[in-house]
Amino acid sequence: MRILISNDDGVTAPGLAALHAALADYADCVVIAPDQDKSGASSSLTLDRPLCPQTLANGYISLNGTPTDCVHLGLNGLLEQTPDMVVSGINLGANLGDDVLYSGTVAAALEGRFLGGTSFAFSLLSRLPDNLPTAAYIARKLVEAHKSLELPPRTVLNVNIPNLPLEHIRGIQLTRLGHRARAAAPTKVVNPRGKEGYWIAVAGDAEDGGPGTDFHAVMQGYVSITPLQLDRTFNDAFERLDGWLEGLL
Repeated sequence: MRILISNDDGVTAPGLAALHAALADYADCVVIAPDQDKSGASSSLTLDRPLCPQTLANGYISLNGTPTDCVHLGLNGLLEQTPDMVVSGINLGANLGDDVLYSGTVAAALEGRFLGGTSFAFSLLSRLPDNLPTAAYIARKLVEAHKSLELPPRTVLNVNIPNLPLEHIRGIQLTRLGHRARAAAPTKVVNPRGKEGYWIAVAGDAEDGGPGTDFHAVMQGYVSITPLQLDRTFNDAFERLDGWLEGLL
């Protein structure tokens, strides 16, 4: 069993080290991760410059690119052997609801879709590493159990773990994505030379966060698992669009 591990917090992030340590005695693990924090990179690929991997003293491979770059290279020739699975994280911070559109953590797992099996994206609901052992334990348990999964090809399991000690975790819930409200307005700044700029504000609060959603599960102390697929085709709209398009050309 060969596992490719990546993240979007960067190659020196504590969550990456915790995930690798949790899986290292279970499988042959290789780490390819961005050389800096690439949170919010989504599924972007670097196309305007070459990518230059560097192997660090701990054996991790650092890449001057995005999380998707890391997995893309890992699956397409950088490694001597093709991995069997991609596991991403452990992200310090939630990836709930609409966050999956922007998340580099989820994007790395999505790039693993070409392997045909299930990929995992793990996130801890905290910017601090205090409860990383909880997240690492849960990641190990879920990855260990993956062989009994029967899911369609190209499925990603997005896993969010409450910021709690393990003994306070109430269980695991299967959830759907909730939805956030619009984010606050960007914060305007002016540099010493008078040039204006903007900081993107924090994500909006949960607007659709009731029972059954990932938001609700983690707020109740449960690990949330949401199955994701890349296909975003809105099949229910076909009938209305057929009528709308009729006779236009």
